[in-house]
Amino acid sequence: MITFFNEDVDFTLQQKLKTKSWLKKVAESEGFKMGNLNYIFCSDNYLHQINVEYLDHDTLTDIITFDNSEDETVIEGDIFISVERVEDNAKELGTGFANEILRVLVHGVLHLCGYDDHSDEDELGMREKENFYLQQFS
Repeated sequence: MITFFNEDVDFTLQQKLKTKSWLKKVAESEGFKMGNLNYIFCSDNYLHQINVEYLDHDTLTDIITFDNSEDETVIEGDIFISVERVEDNAKELGTGFANEILRVLVHGVLHLCGYDDHSDEDELGMREKENFYLQQFS
């Protein structure tokens, strides 16, 4: 089950049912079942505190993904998304907010599927997967 929450921001995700169905299909396409997945939309400050406290990174980021799964075949986790970062990234990249929020949503699922983006090569692979699945949303 996919659930959306807000923490210190006033944000409403558009097309919730379509988005949930799409994310579930992404997980299934990657060979996983969808368990309990929580998206928490928040501010830069809120996510920065999580980044410092839990990951010891003193930087702003658009997303932090925590894997809570106990079964290797099931996706479960908490995904924190800074709405402010997504807005800024959308402006900077010229992609539009709606597209960028979808990119970040699927980015979190891909992390839970085992994809990484620490190296340039991994980041490129992640972008290719994101673009592939973004095309399927339309």
